[in-house]
Amino acid sequence: MSRIRSKNTKPELALRKALFARGFRYRVNDKKLPGKPDIVLPKYKTVIFIHGCFWHGHEDCKYAYIPKTNTRFWIDKITSNAERDKVNAEKLTALGWNVLTVWECEIRHTHKQNLTPLIDRVEAEILVNMTKKISMKFYQERANKI
Repeated sequence: MSRIRSKNTKPELALRKALFARGFRYRVNDKKLPGKPDIVLPKYKTVIFIHGCFWHGHEDCKYAYIPKTNTRFWIDKITSNAERDKVNAEKLTALGWNVLTVWECEIRHTHKQNLTPLIDRVEAEILVNMTKKISMKFYQERANKI
C-alpha cells in the first residue's frame, strides 16, 4: 500500500491536462480546503475530486470489488473512505464551494481515445454554477442601486 499514490495519478493528470487545454486554470491539492481536493478552480468556486473506484467504493463498477482476503478490513476501510468523502463534500458545500466528483472508470480507458464528453460535462457543471452566482450578484447590486 505504500506504493499507492494520492497525488498525480494517471486519471488526475489526464483530467488536469484536458481542463488546462480548455482554458481552465486551477490549483492542485489545496491543503486549506477540507479533503484536499484534487483540482481547485478558485475563479469558479469549484473543486473536483477524482476518486479511485476501488478505494472509494464506486457502486456498480467492475473496478470496485472487495478482496477475498482480510475482507472485514477492506469493507471497513472503503466504507470509512466513502463516509469521509461525504463529510468533506458537505463541509465544502457549507463553505460555498461547488463539489464535482469524477470517477476513475470515467477516465481510465477513455483517456487514450477521447475525453471530450467527460470534459464537456465537467465544463457545463462548472459554468452552470458560475452563471447562477453571477446573476445573483448582478441582481443584488442592481437592487442596492435603486
